[in-house]
Amino acid sequence: MEKSLFKLIERGIRKNWDRPSLTNYRGATYTYKDVARKIVKLQILFDSCGIQKGDKIAICAKNSSTWGIAFLASLTYGAVVVPILHEFKPDNIHHIVNHSEAKLLFCGDEVWNGLDEANMLNLIGIFRIEDFDLRFSRDEKLTETRKNLNRLFGERYPERFKPEHITFYEENIEDLGIINYTSGTTSASKGVMLPYRSLLTNIQYTIDFLGTTPDEKLLAMLPMAHMYGLAFEFLHHFIAGIHIHFLTRVPSPKILMDALAEIRPAVIITVPLVIEKIIKKKIFPQIERQPINFMLKVPVINEKIYKSIHDQLRQALGGNYRQIIIGGAPVNREIESFLKKIKFEYTIGYGMTEFAPLLTYASWDTFVETSCGRPVDRMEIKIDSEDPEHVSGEILARGMAMMIGYYKNEAATKSFIDSEGWGHTGDIGTMDKNGNIFIKGRIKNMILGPSGQNIYPEEIEDKINNLFFVNESIVIEKEGKIIARIYPDFESLLSQNIADSDIQSTIEKYVFELNKDLPAYSQIKGVIIHNEEFEKTPKRSIKRFLYQ
Repeated sequence: MEKSLFKLIERGIRKNWDRPSLTNYRGATYTYKDVARKIVKLQILFDSCGIQKGDKIAICAKNSSTWGIAFLASLTYGAVVVPILHEFKPDNIHHIVNHSEAKLLFCGDEVWNGLDEANMLNLIGIFRIEDFDLRFSRDEKLTETRKNLNRLFGERYPERFKPEHITFYEENIEDLGIINYTSGTTSASKGVMLPYRSLLTNIQYTIDFLGTTPDEKLLAMLPMAHMYGLAFEFLHHFIAGIHIHFLTRVPSPKILMDALAEIRPAVIITVPLVIEKIIKKKIFPQIERQPINFMLKVPVINEKIYKSIHDQLRQALGGNYRQIIIGGAPVNREIESFLKKIKFEYTIGYGMTEFAPLLTYASWDTFVETSCGRPVDRMEIKIDSEDPEHVSGEILARGMAMMIGYYKNEAATKSFIDSEGWGHTGDIGTMDKNGNIFIKGRIKNMILGPSGQNIYPEEIEDKINNLFFVNESIVIEKEGKIIARIYPDFESLLSQNIADSDIQSTIEKYVFELNKDLPAYSQIKGVIIHNEEFEKTPKRSIKRFLYQ
């Protein structure tokens, strides 16, 4: 394995100096040389206000080229980067900035209006991420340096700025590199302390197995403030010389389809919701029509139809990808079964922020349906069960990617990492003899049946979400009964001329029909209709704790 993440970044910049690097979708493009120049300028600013190795620099903004530049400049300077999800409320952003002891903050226009510098007293300065102008400064030297930055850069490099001018020091891989605050589906955010080795082992794995080349392009859709997007859409592809296009806007189906058609990415990294929406809205309505539905039951003909559907879906996703990597949440079983039928080039990975984030992966051509792959290099995984192949237990993991712990939270760290170094993921699953991991659900979500039976809400939700009139659901226990909270597909209900007054009874009819396929102890006893979609984390997981 490589010994230095910084040297990987340095080589990536030097090798691809004149190549396009970062582009905001339908916006300006930065070459690797442009990125390098801005990294150096920002590091001059860091030095001017006395930032030391190990000091914290926070970034809170939507994805953009300048987000990536601010991150690279901070990381390779030796500062500890604190990415903050821009969807967080102002009070939470204030708290994270203060809790992390950040000295500098890069924030976007969409965040700045809700913030108050008076509530972040540790900050020396705040930068506007769109152009790196100073929004606020408590340091005269920083203010003065920013005014004269172009002159100072020119004095440092009086001749042409060259690749050899980019020289990062070789970091100690055990040192802290990032504090990543979790988005929290079950509770408040915790600051996950990730050393450079956590990032390095993940990047090394993708370099070894993803097989990207500099001629390829990538459409970055996932938030870089989350480790899934940061490690695999940004860091890996930047080092590999890939031209990264940031979507920079809400990925509505039309915007997403247009961007995929224009950019034609070689690898698509996404969350299940994106693929599920495309298939449910674009593909399923076609195959449910007669005579297509009838012909799918006829051997040989059905294979040709599936091939045609595969080709249509491939073209809808740009037509140039080698594989699609899905992660961040479980994939609907009906959708996954359909993807296998049409021989779709997808795979599902599994990970957690605490592992920066990857734990399991398998290439699409070796991927086992309903699994989430096999343990990645330099990581161990075991199931806390006497019979891990047949009896589910908690998924435990340890290895090179393991976090140091939770920042200023020793109790939470001890709860997660046991005395033997195993990280307790909180997920329940099984592992077959070939090492494939199959996830049942979260321990915290598990409901105890009347006679001690384990009820996994995610399995019931998967069935409910297949119903024609359902967008999404949450299964909870209320007063000893299994209740389904449902956000209906109002567009489909309207298309069937179902009146508002009949929505409750219509949904109940279909949901209660599912009870025939469920054990008596896990049958649904009530339905609660939600008129708005459930609140989600940026990786599109439902914040379940809000609805218990």
